[in-house]
Amino acid sequence: MQQRVPDFLAQAPDARAVASLDLGRGFKVAIWENSSGHITYDGPQGHTFSLYLQGGKGTTRLDAGAIAGFPGAICVMPEGHHSEWQITAPFRFVHLYAPDDHLRAGFARMTERDARRLSVQEATFVTSPKLAAPLIQMAQAANTGDFLLGDSALIDLLDQLPDDTRPLHGGLSPRALRQCDEWIAAHIDQTIRLADLARVAGLSEFHFHRMFRKTRGVSPHKWIMSRRVDHAKARLTGADSLCQIAQDCGFSCQSHLSRVFRAETGLTPGRFRRLAAL
Repeated sequence: MQQRVPDFLAQAPDARAVASLDLGRGFKVAIWENSSGHITYDGPQGHTFSLYLQGGKGTTRLDAGAIAGFPGAICVMPEGHHSEWQITAPFRFVHLYAPDDHLRAGFARMTERDARRLSVQEATFVTSPKLAAPLIQMAQAANTGDFLLGDSALIDLLDQLPDDTRPLHGGLSPRALRQCDEWIAAHIDQTIRLADLARVAGLSEFHFHRMFRKTRGVSPHKWIMSRRVDHAKARLTGADSLCQIAQDCGFSCQSHLSRVFRAETGLTPGRFRRLAAL
């Protein structure tokens, strides 16, 4: 099984996670402390965004000329990258772990751009206030258990990621995507079939599924579940019962809503409602 960055870190004798927050959809925030060791990341699964909160001058990347870190340094480690690090002094850092498919889907959803436009470029010890600000907020969210702050910071980070400007081939047109989104919104309380969306886009089910995934980063089913959860979030700020919200958002029952909502957000609907009321 392909390892993730935290799996490699956990093998370091002096590295320890001091706080963490599960934001759902595979996004996780963790604050780490380390003081010594030699760590090699070899083809990790998912992308990692890192910010040094305290210290870092005793941390060097050996395969990049033994350059050293510093407080406020940012590193971006794309999925599948290779890097080798030596730690000789205590430091504290925050990591955001992001699966590629949901990172691209979130980018497409938040920025209304093609998921293939997302560019996750490797970076080592750079200064970027635009990336640092949301990562600092994520560290605060992990320390306090503030899921809403973590969600907001994730949206801010997605908005700061650069575009890949290379020409795109294939995929669904912006017009077809807009029509599909409008159809989903209009039928969010109903069972939505792949055939329905394929008909809206004027394609076969097989071709639509392939082109949708290419353009949005996730399957139509995952995209629709995310839309249902977003609709449920808006409804949870009111007084409607969870049973009614589940029905109006197209879930088969209240337990189905709770299961999907937790997977998507890291929270139960009830806890989300309580936090939103604060």
